Amino acid sequence: MIWKPHVTVAAIIENQGRFLLVEERIEGKTVFNQPAGHLESGENLVDAVRREVLEETARPFRPQALVGVYLYDLPKKDRSYLRFCFCGSVDQPAPGRHLDQEIIATHWLSPEQIRERHAQLRSPMVLKCLDDYLEGKRLPLDSLRHMRA
Repeated sequence: MIWKPHVTVAAIIENQGRFLLVEERIEGKTVFNQPAGHLESGENLVDAVRREVLEETARPFRPQALVGVYLYDLPKKDRSYLRFCFCGSVDQPAPGRHLDQEIIATHWLSPEQIRERHAQLRSPMVLKCLDDYLEGKRLPLDSLRHMRA
């Protein structure tokens, strides 16, 4: 059997020491996550993260760097996620734009407030991505290559 991880993108967005998180309802639970979602067919990673941030926060996103790539295995669900986490900035919400149906609200939280919600984070990748960002880990966007036949 061929193993196929779910490829996702996420965004670390900081403004004055606070980070933009989404509060969402997943499988009947309320959780917090960076704006994130799945890569769609034919999409490159940078376009995917721009789209996901806009859908989940109503804010246009300007990616500046890749923070890291994370593989998260969930053996109980027989599922793995391969997350590409970017950092960048956002504009004000786009007029007339609505949040995805699963999103309850967006929040600007300090690292301490995020850590206090540890039990409510969607996955351990939320804190790992934040920690790597705070440690200054960055790769240039041009280190990603999208190739097509």
